[in-house]
Amino acid sequence: MGAVEFALLVGLVGLAIGSFLNVCIDRLPRGRSIVATPSHCETCGHNLGVRDLLPLVSYLWLRGRCRYCKAAIPIRIPLVELVTGLLFLYIAVRYGITLQTAVILAYVAALIVVFLIDLEHSLVLNKITYPGSVIAFLVAPWGPVGAGLSARAAYLDAGWGLLLGVGVLGTIYLLARLVARGGFGLGDVKLGIMLGAMLGPVSMFVTLQLSFIVGGVVAIALIVLKLRRRRDLIPFGPFLASAGVVSLFWGGTIFNWYQGLFLP
Repeated sequence: MGAVEFALLVGLVGLAIGSFLNVCIDRLPRGRSIVATPSHCETCGHNLGVRDLLPLVSYLWLRGRCRYCKAAIPIRIPLVELVTGLLFLYIAVRYGITLQTAVILAYVAALIVVFLIDLEHSLVLNKITYPGSVIAFLVAPWGPVGAGLSARAAYLDAGWGLLLGVGVLGTIYLLARLVARGGFGLGDVKLGIMLGAMLGPVSMFVTLQLSFIVGGVVAIALIVLKLRRRRDLIPFGPFLASAGVVSLFWGGTIFNWYQGLFLP
């Protein structure tokens, strides 16, 4: 299989994976099984057939409505499928037929789920961050952390990234508890551990910087536009997760740019 065929295949698989990620986003926060229960309309409860579950195609064909009760299908459904497919396509083009590609695909899929569950429910689930942290550490030599490094060096980098994540975010969590009596969740600290193991210290540093900057700008904009009040909680997980995806691809480049700005 050539590089082009491989990339297109991975992109198509990404569309299907995106459909599965929607199931995870819908069911995991509610404690429901992601495999035992057939796919069904959340409004009328009717089980969905194959023709209702074709990624993107079904949504367009049905004009965004359930075939059985005509209830509107959330726009998030096709958007997750499309974004996942495009990200998978990009990863396949950039990294080729390698084990690193498989690891990064899994990382991105997990971070998409984290992003949307926290955005919709203000939850960062232990059932994602606990196994995600362990797996990310174990596969470090074959992931982005281990590129060009020995296995020992890769595990050390994953460990330093993990410590950076828990150190910075854990400190913020404790300060928020002491000073503001809340406002920053422990789930964000656990997400920082997972991201640190995925990224290593350099890209984790970039992730923290990007998430703080973008999160601050968005929070200020929401307050100025009166879409949120100062005391309203704004989930931080989406900023961490999206910054983590950016750092997976360009963390080293951004870090070098930082160095060029602040170091002679």
